[in-house]
Amino acid sequence: MTGCPDREMALQALADGELDAMGIVALEEHLRSCAGCRAALDRLEALRAVLRDPALREPAPEQLRARVMAQIPRGAPARAWVGWVGGATGGALAASLALMLAMPQRAVPGVADELVDSHIRSLQGAHLIDVQTSDRHVVKPWFNGRIDYVPPVPDLKDQGFPLVGGRLDVVSGRSVAVLVYKRRLHTINLFVRPASGTGSIAERRGSYGLVHWVSGGLDYWAVSDLELGDLQQFRGAFVAATDG
Repeated sequence: MTGCPDREMALQALADGELDAMGIVALEEHLRSCAGCRAALDRLEALRAVLRDPALREPAPEQLRARVMAQIPRGAPARAWVGWVGGATGGALAASLALMLAMPQRAVPGVADELVDSHIRSLQGAHLIDVQTSDRHVVKPWFNGRIDYVPPVPDLKDQGFPLVGGRLDVVSGRSVAVLVYKRRLHTINLFVRPASGTGSIAERRGSYGLVHWVSGGLDYWAVSDLELGDLQQFRGAFVAATDG
């Protein structure tokens, strides 16, 4: 329980990164004068940190993996597993495996939450832009000497995503470039860092969408409260402009 029962759901939404910017501002104002709610939020954040511990993850036993793989004909398409594996249990198992393979990749929870948190903080006016200009020829060289890689900085105004500036932020303990674009009244934070994986992701975390892709040895994470369709359109415009 919190010091104020009517704030309990809002505190949980804040801890889960699901509270919108206006809600965050209002709640933080309340937290400055309510020690009970502040303590409740501290407990939620401590629990969240414990649950993120990689040591809590329990991998499937190797024997189980071997048994499952032994039931799948080499080179068989996923849709054929249900017909090949006999019995209701085998059919359910095969269908589950097929569904898992068909599902899109999801972001690593810690990274996704960290990016959404950074996006929200930037909207509160604390640190949205270090270099404020729509001139990509000013934004791109501004990063020289501040990070050890060079992010492409296209102006996507003609595609409906004007560049408004850039800044440095910290993701997973490392300084990264952030390009800031607009879509009508919405802000898009594009986090750019050296690639640490492959694949693409499009998902929502509460009120915010994340779209991820890898190109030219760099990781790109676009975060905004836009609909995912708009964010994917942004990704397409960015990729086309950078030949990525």
